[in-house]
Amino acid sequence: MSTLWQAVQAEWAKLWSVRSTWWCLAGASVLMVLSAVTLGGATATEASRGGDAGVRVVASEPVISATSFVQFALVALAMLVITSEYSSGGIRVTLQAMPVRGVVLAAKALVVAPVMFAAGVLSGGVGTAAVHALLSIDVFGGVVVAPVGEVVPDLLGVGFFFALVSVMTLGVGAAMRSATGTLTVTFMLLMGLPLLLLMTGSQAAVDASLRTPSFAGLAFMGSTDNMTGGPIPYPAGEGLAWLLAWTAAAVAAGYAVLRRRDA
Repeated sequence: MSTLWQAVQAEWAKLWSVRSTWWCLAGASVLMVLSAVTLGGATATEASRGGDAGVRVVASEPVISATSFVQFALVALAMLVITSEYSSGGIRVTLQAMPVRGVVLAAKALVVAPVMFAAGVLSGGVGTAAVHALLSIDVFGGVVVAPVGEVVPDLLGVGFFFALVSVMTLGVGAAMRSATGTLTVTFMLLMGLPLLLLMTGSQAAVDASLRTPSFAGLAFMGSTDNMTGGPIPYPAGEGLAWLLAWTAAAVAAGYAVLRRRDA
């Protein structure tokens, strides 16, 4: 345990010693606000035009929808945690200091996960506040509300989603060992493959698409506004299970490559 803790401390220091960490986190926050306000504005306008007296839009709902865009800013950061060491040769120093490769990967995951969870909650909170402040006015129908009992679970879900997607990216990075390969594979898993499957129109392909990481995450977070035009047609628990399965598979693949191949 002390060995793992030492490795975690080393990874924590490396993460915060480079400017790319701060730029990626800042970019995620800005992108979250812009995306959430844009999506929220469209939803609020459509809801107010519908004329339904009891209609309401929770300010954190557009934040959940915005994760489809914001996730790539944090994916870039999670990717750099492993691929930057391969490109610079620093992975050799890391493995000399900690020869047990499973411990190295575990330490990186234990640093990435809480940082991304916090980034998701904080950026989501800023996005929710912006949506409520800008869109709760009469111009947008006054339908945007921010009940704490609904906002807090939504923000925790966003943080958990970002944490799992980032650990999944870390696993892909360990397997691919290059930024280009990692970004390509991760983009295909999160966006490219789901869209291609949806475009086929085949029911089997659509069902498969809805079990990919992004849609599984949206199901887990209870999204009602996404590319499917409504709620994901299975419960949040199943969405979490699929997301955990994808993350575990990526980490297992990354560990297999890290253990068998020279640095």
